[in-house]
Amino acid sequence: MGCFVPNAYGLSPWAIYVRPDSKINKPEDLKDVPVAVGMRAGSYFNVPYRLEKYLSLDHIKCENVGGFSVRLEALIDEVIEAASLLPPQIDMAEQLGMRAVIADTFRTLWWVPEGMPRAAVKGYLDALQAAEELLKADLPKYLPLWKHSVPIKFSDRDWAFSKFSRGERFVYENFPRDDIDGSFYQVKRWNLDQYIKDQTYQNLIYPIRP
Repeated sequence: MGCFVPNAYGLSPWAIYVRPDSKINKPEDLKDVPVAVGMRAGSYFNVPYRLEKYLSLDHIKCENVGGFSVRLEALIDEVIEAASLLPPQIDMAEQLGMRAVIADTFRTLWWVPEGMPRAAVKGYLDALQAAEELLKADLPKYLPLWKHSVPIKFSDRDWAFSKFSRGERFVYENFPRDDIDGSFYQVKRWNLDQYIKDQTYQNLIYPIRP
């Protein structure tokens, strides 16, 4: 399973989208409706976490469709009624006329293999921090780079990248310990902890100082 870096995290937009003609208009309308997710990814964990404010857990249905653009494709092709999306699929869905039923932001942990050299991990995180500073200084300059994240299936569309959001933000700060403990508690409640053999905080951290 690896370890997580407690000294850095991502802050990402997240939303559940439906087609323009969908009868689903509010979170409560997602009762017993399968929502497309990527297995044990941020798109998966966020569905029960956010929807439990509106629905009991037994009425929240997650369907493993896949990652990256697959969930958006399934939504467009009417394979699924609702999809849990992250950037840039959120921006793509907006430009395709899809509707957000619920939207929020969430923190993402950075997981690394236990044997990964610390110098390599720190170098990677330092590069993310450098990129973050460039985005803060001149976001419009870099928005066209979203074209490299658009799947081939969607490359023939005329995307207005200047209207895309900036996507996930890299934060080189400590991930709140209470949030980590709370996440493990929720994951166990949702029966998604089958692969977490050790939940001891000290055994799971891979500390890297900025």
